[in-house]
Amino acid sequence: MISEPWKGYMPPCRIFGNLYFVGTEPASTHIIDTGEGLIMIDSGYQQSLYLMLHNMHLMGLDPMDLKYIVHTHGHIDHMGATRALIEMTGAKTFLGEPDKRHVTGETDLHFANELGMTFTETFTPDVLLHDGDVIALGDTKILCLATPGHTPGAMSFFFDVSEGEETYRCGLHGGMGVNSMTKAYLTSKGLPLSLQEDFLNAMDRLAEEKVDIYLGNHVMFNNTKGKYRRLIAGDRLAFVNPAEWGNSCRWAKNNMMNVMKNET
Repeated sequence: MISEPWKGYMPPCRIFGNLYFVGTEPASTHIIDTGEGLIMIDSGYQQSLYLMLHNMHLMGLDPMDLKYIVHTHGHIDHMGATRALIEMTGAKTFLGEPDKRHVTGETDLHFANELGMTFTETFTPDVLLHDGDVIALGDTKILCLATPGHTPGAMSFFFDVSEGEETYRCGLHGGMGVNSMTKAYLTSKGLPLSLQEDFLNAMDRLAEEKVDIYLGNHVMFNNTKGKYRRLIAGDRLAFVNPAEWGNSCRWAKNNMMNVMKNET
């Protein structure tokens, strides 16, 4: 995918109201049109930037209207294109405070090496996020909850989207993959093993959140492709499923518990 990014192309869609998917199969990118500018959640790989910009244009979204780039965490597949977008648009960037050194290049925790890549598109976040922070722009307010585990600074986001008289609450988890939470990986990177327990605790906390539209920062987490097919077939509420969020949190917790059990 990295050397041939077009193989990861996915067509864009309007998920509901002012919320859009414009990313690729390997790394999701979402756009919120706040009425006073665009908020992007995760920029994706630098190699796939042209695909994401193409998708924005297909959705009638002008990249020059981009005001904020909000990151779920500091891995290259979620922030690799950010530096180029900063230079292009002047957008303000947001990232969980513990992941700052991932994106500035001060450490090798950006996960580029593990993917056979080199990370050179470094940047310094404008706003360092902490648990309970709120990002506001136009008619949108995003609640940010610290959910460490996948990275120390992983953040989960919650916000409303509306269409006519209908309003739904969206939830996006900061990182469910266990690949960076194994004992071997954490030890090799000098990260505390307590991140495993932090992840479990975060899943319990997040499972209590009310979420109507579950968003994934990778398409496999929330079946973006399947919901896209339903959407274009005429199901305008294809992404609305109030039970999905809690089920996903419990699945992620069990997945992590199985990893920990196998490591003992």
